[in-house]
Order: sequence, then C-alpha cells, then structure tokens
Amino acid sequence: MAELTFDCIDVRPLKYAASPTLAFKLRISELTGQPVHAMVLRVQIRIEPQRRRYADDESELLTHLFGDRSRWGETLKPFQFTSVSVTVPGFSGATEVDVEVPCTYDLEVAAGKYFHALSEGVVPMVLLFSGTVFGKGGPGFWVEQVPWHTQAECRMPVTVWDELMSRYFPNAGWIKLPHETLDALLKYKAEHAIPTWEAAIERLLAGGS
Repeated sequence: MAELTFDCIDVRPLKYAASPTLAFKLRISELTGQPVHAMVLRVQIRIEPQRRRYADDESELLTHLFGDRSRWGETLKPFQFTSVSVTVPGFSGATEVDVEVPCTYDLEVAAGKYFHALSEGVVPMVLLFSGTVFGKGGPGFWVEQVPWHTQAECRMPVTVWDELMSRYFPNAGWIKLPHETLDALLKYKAEHAIPTWEAAIERLLAGGS
C-alpha cells in the first residue's frame, strides 16, 4: 500500500484570477517508494478559532459569531471553511500542487465574518484529505483510498486574506439585504437627495431621520 503524508507549505492570493481565490500549496510525499500514477484528492478545510488569542477589538466583532466572550469556552469551536477537489499528476517520491479555493467577502457567511474581524496574527486551519490514489506496478494498475485520518495544519497570516480582498474590493465590504430594505434605502436616498449609499447609511447611523 502507498503511504502518503501531506504538508501545507504556503498559502497566497492567486494572481490574475477572475474572482478572489486562495492557493494552498501542498507537498505530498509517498514514503514506500511506489510511484503514483495520479490522484483525485478531496480537501476539506476547517477553521479552528480556539487555537489563537484575540484582541479586544477583534473580540467585539466576533460577538455576533460566537456570542459573549464569557461563553467562548463552549462556543469557540471548529467550523467549515470550504471543500474543494484537485487532480494530482503522477509522481515518485514527492510532489507539490496548488489547491485553489474560491473565496467570498459575504459577511453573511461564517468564514467571511471571522476573517473580517481579525486585525493581525494568523488564521489556524486544518486540511483534511480523502480521495483515490492510482498506481501502476506488477501486472497492472492498483487503486487505493486516501486514508481519512490524513491531514495537514495551516496557519494563514491574516495579511494574506487582507491582501486578497484588497485586490478585488479595495477598502470595501459586502452585506446582503432583503429587497424591501434596499427599496427603503433607495427611497430614503431620493427623499433626502443623498448622493451615495455610504452617505445614506452614515446619516442613519448618526440618528438622521
């Protein structure tokens, strides 16, 4: 049987992508010396928020995700970031491959809320692997499953996420609103001759009528 190990050696914004995309670089090693013909790999990425400390301003922004800080011993639990698949070409010994992960700045999504709240440090993640390994040896091909216990840790710098979003949404973020709320905001802008959405929301936050 093949014996595989996985290491996440880098994570970076993918240049020239049509939408925000992170590239997780994996190093895959086969320890028995058997050549791997190909691999269909499924990667589940989880965020592990309990594995870092938070500044007061970060904690305040995370309240809507994890509740009051006094409850974080119960609520600060791992949660899903995404799942993606990648085809790994044949190799012997070891190889490196990029796992491309499309991202969103939608603050209705748990991961978006979490990333937005962080001002510094790292995002602790774990990558869990499954899939199928194809090899060639002896009289023909062999097929094995990637063991479910295989995983790799990743500590993505918060600056990587900030750089990614700054490329696509410079100095901006996104929230989802019902049509009725958008219509009401549009009428409010028109009634008060307010030129921009930002100015309308700032006036409302300041208690404007």
